[in-house]
Amino acid sequence: MILVTGGAGYVGGHFLRTFLAGNKDTEVVVVDNLSEGHQRLLPARGIHFFKEDIGNVPAIEAIVSRFPIEAIVHFAASAYVGESQSDPFKYFGNNVAQSLKLFEAMERRGVTKIVFSSTCATYGNPQYVPLDEKHPQCPVNVYGTTKLMVEQALKALANSRGWSCIFLRYFNAAGAHSSGEIGEDHQPETHLIPLALKVASGELESVKIYGNDYETPDGTCIRDYIHVTDLARAHLRALDLVQKQQMVEGINLGTEKGASVKEVIDRCENVTGKKIATTIAPRRPGDPPVLVANAKRAQDLLNWRAQFDLEGIIHSAWQWHSQNAAVGNRQK
Repeated sequence: MILVTGGAGYVGGHFLRTFLAGNKDTEVVVVDNLSEGHQRLLPARGIHFFKEDIGNVPAIEAIVSRFPIEAIVHFAASAYVGESQSDPFKYFGNNVAQSLKLFEAMERRGVTKIVFSSTCATYGNPQYVPLDEKHPQCPVNVYGTTKLMVEQALKALANSRGWSCIFLRYFNAAGAHSSGEIGEDHQPETHLIPLALKVASGELESVKIYGNDYETPDGTCIRDYIHVTDLARAHLRALDLVQKQQMVEGINLGTEKGASVKEVIDRCENVTGKKIATTIAPRRPGDPPVLVANAKRAQDLLNWRAQFDLEGIIHSAWQWHSQNAAVGNRQK
């Protein structure tokens, strides 16, 4: 049995559905304080859910003592780059301090195998592109710094206590589940694709482009967008690997193809058939100009590669968005 933190979040909810689809007779323990997640994102079956802070050591120990937990998939975190810059201590508390308490509880119960939800933001401004795992980790925002701090803590636990760890460094997660049950709808929403789709559906007047003077072909930031279901599949592979052997690995998850903000908006217009108005805003602090993955290690170690391209990502997001906007069934 596994324990999943942050399972009521966007990526966590997709992972749970993917995991349970391939393990129909298995149950999962989920811990989420619902500060940023939504209980309706949890699957209807196979879940033992606990509304709890991951940093509550006695509570986590009590939960783990009730179930035969063998490994943990750790999603729980605050994940807004802009907010991390304006409220850094929230991020140091939620992402670092809470994680260390979680690890303390797991260590006490002998659970030392973990797949950690990390980020390409740990690399900072690229010295070269595409980014591979040998690239220096020099984050330029607080969010990336906190994720790197947790990676370093887990490396120390691997060296001192024999933990087995894989850090999955996502590029830009997007898209929606094929079932139509869940999709991307953060509160507040800050991600480009869902914001562009809100303009297409008439919920917003325009989408902001933060900076059009970067040293890129069209002046806007370039990112590597990866479907959330592809991320979920990678977690399954990583979970299997980390349970089979003692290891410490950082692995990039991306499509190896970048798209600028303007290109993404153009693709959203193509998929929706709607004109999407834009407004130019100042650059956001901590935004690197280009982030594109070299995902060869994921291919080699996990036998994984992304299946969805940008068009497929946007199509799935629009399908979910259209259905849920129409029936007023968005996550609250």
